[in-house]
Amino acid sequence: MLREDVFVISQAVAWIKEQPIWLCTVLNTYGSSPRSPGSLLVAKQDGQYIGSLSGGCIEEDFIQRIKNNNYVSSSQVVRYGRGGIETKVNLPCDGSLDVLIEYLPNNEKSLNYLVEIQNALLGYSAIIKKVLLPQSGEIHIANKSEQPTQIERDGDKIQLYIAAPPRLIIAGISTVGAYCANFALTLGFEVIICDHREEEIARFAPQIPSQVEVISLFPARYLEEQGCSPNTAIVSLTHDPRIDDLTLMESVNTDAFYIGAMGSVRTSARRRERLIASGGMTEEEIERIHAPIGIPIGSKTPPEIALAIMADIVAYKNGVISSEITCKTKKLVSIN
Repeated sequence: MLREDVFVISQAVAWIKEQPIWLCTVLNTYGSSPRSPGSLLVAKQDGQYIGSLSGGCIEEDFIQRIKNNNYVSSSQVVRYGRGGIETKVNLPCDGSLDVLIEYLPNNEKSLNYLVEIQNALLGYSAIIKKVLLPQSGEIHIANKSEQPTQIERDGDKIQLYIAAPPRLIIAGISTVGAYCANFALTLGFEVIICDHREEEIARFAPQIPSQVEVISLFPARYLEEQGCSPNTAIVSLTHDPRIDDLTLMESVNTDAFYIGAMGSVRTSARRRERLIASGGMTEEEIERIHAPIGIPIGSKTPPEIALAIMADIVAYKNGVISSEITCKTKKLVSIN
């Protein structure tokens, strides 16, 4: 759903530069509905649209009403289905849904409004969109210590919390990586496994949930080409310096909130020296790396190690960083 929303808003940004648009958000659904609250659709006067409100049940009627200039207020809420406006096609199982419709004129204010929503969906600052019907919406930066309900409505007051889910990039698949992927999904992360080794991907395929995106590319190359937003954690868990070292060297050039690599204290110390001597990394860059990775819980087995890793990542994501969960790279000393 998130990626579709990004596509919808990106199209809205492109269209608003040339013409007015209608931005629609599903607020509530009752009974059976193909789309969940928060789903987006953007439309133009000529009837072209991207996104979906109902999986095809009401879109045709909605577009016709736009062509008829039915929705000219800055913002309004329309109910489709039971108790709402009549359409030729009913929603499944006598359901209904409420849709926030925002008319955005072709101007700089509308463009900035959409860009802020786009940035939030891409993983930058989370925002709260506040709408007082029938006025235009306003964007507020969300407090990092709070995660309000996604959609709140009190009469004419509507509040929508917009943010991308945290993302975990696993550089190189492994047994521990597979457990991390499963834990991360349970914790609400979007998970990407990046590995150029086709045979390893095939070997671990039965352990990788279908919700995980698997990319057949050298991890460092992926980070170089795609980068990442501040809501991203990067972990390299292969024990292969050819993968781990290059991943870490590229990771410190990103805005990732967490960078970690697996290995013992001795292994991590050796890696640290390599990264400085051969990789040209600075002490400040080295200090961003969590190595040995994970909080100290005496973990031995792959699931225990994965649990320690994800606990550390969640602690940093939530801003709960104690003296025991500081970046352990700083404490490593030379082994020579």
